[in-house]
Parts: sequence; structure tokens; C-alpha cells
Amino acid sequence: MNDILSIRKRLGLQQVEFAEAIGVSQGNVSHYETERNDPSPDVGLRVVALAKSRGVLVTLEDVFAAPGSFSI
Repeated sequence: MNDILSIRKRLGLQQVEFAEAIGVSQGNVSHYETERNDPSPDVGLRVVALAKSRGVLVTLEDVFAAPGSFSI
């Protein structure tokens, strides 16, 4: 399970923008959001770093949480 969709929306990014910012393809982001795949721990760390750079607190636990459970 992961909460990539909620995190991406809270950051105000489109899939392509989010993908470029974390170093994956837009297709990967789509697969994360539909839970066909989960991001690797390394990608999870990049999501945390991206959020931090935008002033949003996100932890690895948030990244890998059940969808919709992320909160600021």
C-alpha cells in the first residue's frame, strides 16, 4: 500500500511534474497511484525530500500508508 496520489495532490503537482521531481516516469507514478506497484524505499525517500523542499512534512510512513490516511 502507498499514499502517493494523496501526497502528489497535496503538493499540487501533475503526474508528469511529480515523476520528473522524483526521478521516475509518469507511468511509474500512475502505477503507484493505482497500487499496481509500490515505490521502492529509495523512491520513497525522494518523495520525502521533494515534499520537504516544498515545505510539506512527509515521512516514509506517510508514503507507505494506506491511501487517504496522509495528513499535514
